[in-house]
Amino acid sequence: MAKSRLFLSASAALAALSLGACDNGGEDAAQENVGSPASSETVELTGTLDRSFAGETIPEVTVVNPQGEELVLSEVGEPVLLNLWATWCAPCVVEMPLLNDLAADLDGQVRVLTVSEDMRGAEVVEPFFATRDLANLPQWLDPQNDLAFTFGGGPVLPLTVLYDAQGNELWRVIGAYDWGSEEARTEVLDALAASDS
Repeated sequence: MAKSRLFLSASAALAALSLGACDNGGEDAAQENVGSPASSETVELTGTLDRSFAGETIPEVTVVNPQGEELVLSEVGEPVLLNLWATWCAPCVVEMPLLNDLAADLDGQVRVLTVSEDMRGAEVVEPFFATRDLANLPQWLDPQNDLAFTFGGGPVLPLTVLYDAQGNELWRVIGAYDWGSEEARTEVLDALAASDS
């Protein structure tokens, strides 16, 4: 735990630079391309589960939706699969429909929270959702990148973290993962069952 905090502190400055460089407002062209079939076909789902942060608590970060409603993550009080993503991130775009299906399949067992790290917030997230059928995913926004900095920053998106009902991390995935697979559902449900016992 101390090792992870040291890593978080050491990488904060680099993270600010990296995130600023990735999301500097010049993403319009990239956003037009990331959803195209050509770009999504080239994205490999190579993310793997990492249990080395198990026991870390969910960040006390407040996110907001396009309507201005706020959600304090540490106060959710139920199992959460927290996904940090951005419209300019090709692997994130590929994951979104997979997460949408997972959210429908595991409704009532885990709450899937997708949080955009786009600095332009609702301006880019609402059109993204409007052109896709993602009815099972929320449009939470983190335009100040508070969550990204809490997790050590860095431009590595997507980042998905599973928390139990008490807000304790069970595992995380850095990079794109096949959330549509039976393996993904099994990993989520097995981890939650083990945390309840």
